[in-house]
Amino acid sequence: MREASFIDRNKEKWVLIEGNLRNKMNVEPDLLAANYMELTNDLAYAQTFYPHSKTKDYLNELAILAHQQLYRDQKSSENQIKIFFQREIPEAIWELRRPLFYALLIFCFSIAIGFVSAYYDLDFVRLILGDHYVDMSIKNIESGNPAGVYAGGSEMGSALAITINNVRVAFLGFAFGIFYSVGAGYILFNNGIMVGAFHYMFYQHGVMGEAMSAIWIHGAIELSVIVIAGGCGLAIGNSILFPRSYTRIESFKRRIRTAAKVLVSTVPFFVLAGFLEGFVTRHYQVSIWMCALIITVSFVAVLYFYVIRPYKMAKIYGWK
Repeated sequence: MREASFIDRNKEKWVLIEGNLRNKMNVEPDLLAANYMELTNDLAYAQTFYPHSKTKDYLNELAILAHQQLYRDQKSSENQIKIFFQREIPEAIWELRRPLFYALLIFCFSIAIGFVSAYYDLDFVRLILGDHYVDMSIKNIESGNPAGVYAGGSEMGSALAITINNVRVAFLGFAFGIFYSVGAGYILFNNGIMVGAFHYMFYQHGVMGEAMSAIWIHGAIELSVIVIAGGCGLAIGNSILFPRSYTRIESFKRRIRTAAKVLVSTVPFFVLAGFLEGFVTRHYQVSIWMCALIITVSFVAVLYFYVIRPYKMAKIYGWK
């Protein structure tokens, strides 16, 4: 092919690419990569057949600019973590809002069942929590420190052990969703029953207010994110039961990607809950106002991150 024909055939394409590159326009990464491939192909052709021409030099310059643009975009990928937390997680939370709400209903309902069951059956608390734990708690109540169980062990060791256990419970709630939502529902129901029976034990001995001022220091975050993890499990199970227009496998793969994003968002909260339980809860008797402040801020933080913020962003971006 003559050089003039080669230029005529590709001139418009080169001008368009050059305009994008030199004006530093925001070009889609896929389009930029495709243009870079075309430039390198044209450059290779020009180097072979027109090695001493200005066309080769021109294409070489464009290829260098395209490479620099791609490299700049590659560096910007360092902001993907920021984008993940600022955009992708709220969108995933909004997409899973119904199973998350159902998880909250299941958990609250099971708490009520645990509390009422303990009220009508005095042995129910021991059945759920175990004799050793109940006897220890009664001794702490009699000694004037209802939540004394949280004072045991080192602060760092307790925080680490508690965080690991909380993450384990959340992972089980998430993973058990594969059993057609029943597994996730069981984790939520089981933990709710325990919480309800636990509350009644302190209510029965007239120290519920004091005990809850300690327990909810970490429980506000801990129980909230357990519910969220359980909601992710329900979403996974529902994707298998109700695949809509997708195959069950495709529906499952789509939903587990979304649910995994929400689950990842709970990890910092679990770490914070473990820190509070290990370092702060044991000092609950220092000030009731300190306890009230921490509990309030914790609930507000969870409410904002998992309800208010996704709702506001859904309005802005038109998420369905």
